Amino acid sequence: MPMTRHCCEAMARQVNWHCDQHDDPSDCPDAVVLFSARFLEYGLIIHDGGTSSIGIGFCPWCGQRLPTSQRDRWFEELEGRGIDPWEDEIPAEFQDDRWLHGTSER
Repeated sequence: MPMTRHCCEAMARQVNWHCDQHDDPSDCPDAVVLFSARFLEYGLIIHDGGTSSIGIGFCPWCGQRLPTSQRDRWFEELEGRGIDPWEDEIPAEFQDDRWLHGTSER
């Protein structure tokens, strides 16, 4: 699986945060940033009992512009393959950022 390189060490630490008490980052008050490799999206976690986050365009630590979300393109790619993401099984390469790099496990 490709490893996403983050803009700085502080962002990498936040994205890779692991809590021994909470399996879901939304449940951990120390988890701050959520990263979706599938969409290349970063967000600040809203700790309101749900799984919401607010998308961010710049790193809060180093100020670097973050990648443009690939959410729309992800849906377009699936549609182009005749896959309904709400009804059909999502291929493994679309579970993370492999689809962006044209690599898949076969």
